[in-house]
Amino acid sequence: MNIDQHSKLLVATSNPGKLREYKNILADLPLEMTTLEAEGIILEVEETGQTFEENALLKAKAYAQISGMLTWADDSGLEVDALRGWPGVASARHAGPNASDAERTQILLRKMQSVPYELRTAVFRCVVAIASPGGDEITASGSSSGVIAFKPSGEGGFGYDPVFYVPKYGRTFAEITPEEKHGLSHRGRAARRARILLRRYLEQHSDKT
Repeated sequence: MNIDQHSKLLVATSNPGKLREYKNILADLPLEMTTLEAEGIILEVEETGQTFEENALLKAKAYAQISGMLTWADDSGLEVDALRGWPGVASARHAGPNASDAERTQILLRKMQSVPYELRTAVFRCVVAIASPGGDEITASGSSSGVIAFKPSGEGGFGYDPVFYVPKYGRTFAEITPEEKHGLSHRGRAARRARILLRRYLEQHSDKT
């Protein structure tokens, strides 16, 4: 697959929070970022994998084949130590397909209501997968450690951000600035690693003609 300055990178998510974050992180790449909505792609890829990497690759490969474009996808979630890693890969689905972020968060808080602060440790994990229509694959991962707060705090971010407290900052992910979050978050770390690998891939596959 030859890559030229007119090539697009399909970012395969319909989550507006993720799209905002990736727009900032990928701004300096020599590709035009596009989305599922912009390309009229309505297929939803079922996340049947047992790991974040499996699910990220499932989505990246499926949308690369459908679109004919280099495709960026991710899978991420929250692993809570006191709940033996739950919700993990089910972070976005455990409350049903139509549940809101707030509803999923409230379920988590109910499960954690008797857990003391010192045992409320958790890790956000993310794997970014990039796939080409020709079958090339790239993956990169990132993680961020924190503590599950006793109640939501902050208006920023999305998902479990209002209850993911970072002791270093004394605030939740929903309270820190976007710039701080990009530097600290699991998604930011995975995306920056993936961007390095993607830039290397682009250099190797650039159209020299």
